[in-house]
Amino acid sequence: MSEAPADTDALVASEAKSPPVQFAIERIYLKDISFEVPMGFAGFTKQWKPQVNQDIATKTNKLGGGLYEVVLRVTVEVKEQEKIAYLAEVEQAGVFKIDGLEGMQLTQLLNTHCPNILFPYAREVIDNLVTKGSFPALHLPPISFDALFQKAVTEARKNAGPKAGEKSH
Repeated sequence: MSEAPADTDALVASEAKSPPVQFAIERIYLKDISFEVPMGFAGFTKQWKPQVNQDIATKTNKLGGGLYEVVLRVTVEVKEQEKIAYLAEVEQAGVFKIDGLEGMQLTQLLNTHCPNILFPYAREVIDNLVTKGSFPALHLPPISFDALFQKAVTEARKNAGPKAGEKSH
């Protein structure tokens, strides 16, 4: 009979000490919705060469008991000859149960994985709003929330500058 290597024992012991990571989707819901057509009927009488601007933002609320609400806000502004043809804004939310993560791991999960889950729902709602508003379908491209998170972390570190006692080069 062979014995387990010492580092395997250490790994098993460290896993026994740390709580298991748990992640569950408790609820996904539409928190807020807005659709505006400022030009009214005049927007339908022009040749359609839209300029599409998209903005996204996330907000996280700790609800307690390992529950977190993540709200993904997607705003789409479509202009026709510098006038707004329509403006669609959706806040797609989810409540997620997360246990066993802290610090940067928890922050990353809340800002990447959760919005990745919510985005297809928001995308579908916006497409439905636009087509019900009698405009051509609008298919938003996929978003890499991982890349956006890494960019935000890099910018935050860059803007933090040198710490007290450190010299910048």
